[in-house]
Amino acid sequence: MFPAPIERQSKPAQWLYKVALPISLILWLLPLIAVAVTSVRSGGDITSGNYWGWPTSFNLLENYTAVFQDTPLAKYIWNSFRVTIPTVIGAVALSTMTGFALAVYKFKGNLFIFFLFIAGNFVPFQILMVPVRDLTVGIGLYNTSAGLAVFHIAFQTGFCTLFMRNFIRALPHELIEVARVEGVTEIQIFWYVVLPLMKPAMAALSVLVFTFIWNDYFWATVLTQGSDVQPITAALKSLNGQWISRWHLVSAGAIVAALPPVAMFFLMQKHFIAGLTLGAVK
Repeated sequence: MFPAPIERQSKPAQWLYKVALPISLILWLLPLIAVAVTSVRSGGDITSGNYWGWPTSFNLLENYTAVFQDTPLAKYIWNSFRVTIPTVIGAVALSTMTGFALAVYKFKGNLFIFFLFIAGNFVPFQILMVPVRDLTVGIGLYNTSAGLAVFHIAFQTGFCTLFMRNFIRALPHELIEVARVEGVTEIQIFWYVVLPLMKPAMAALSVLVFTFIWNDYFWATVLTQGSDVQPITAALKSLNGQWISRWHLVSAGAIVAALPPVAMFFLMQKHFIAGLTLGAVK
């Protein structure tokens, strides 16, 4: 069912693997390398069309300083945090409760409700663009961080509920039964018995949701406009000049924008891997 380890393959296959692996990594990292190199180019290189050649000068400090001094990049990053952090907290909190209810309690319509949570993930974003925008305009949440966060919470809760429900079902049900025999209330079972065991899953889910929301571009452009509300992903295009291409500043801004989710992953790496693998083996 699974491919044999490369150590058990023939010598030609091992040599092919050793040659193909670094080539594949270079091709995969090539766009990132190009953005990183462009972020330290001078404006003269961009004007003269030197996009792929060796930079005439390395303006690391100048470009990364200018992207904060000449553009409202710091405000855009703050806008992203204003949307991402409430979304992570709201989606994870709701999904832990809904996942607990759907995994522990057996009631009529359980599978149907679970299906409704999952079904929203299969709806194409483009179909929802006009009705969601009209809805936010109608209730006064258009072009607000709260409106964007509320929409993301509503849409991400379906995937998070699927994740949490399956995780809770893998936990030993005997723990809940013993707690009920001891007279512990259902709320106490959730808070003191199940929730501590869900910490690895909550950490993994927080990293995933943080990355999804921080890198969102589609809804950030549909539901927001202007530097007062727009997240960094939607605002990167505004770093370019109206008459002069400033791709070196756009690239520097893109590198800065990528740092928070990368830092989030490395800070939560231990819990993230534990949450994804816990329950995978007996």
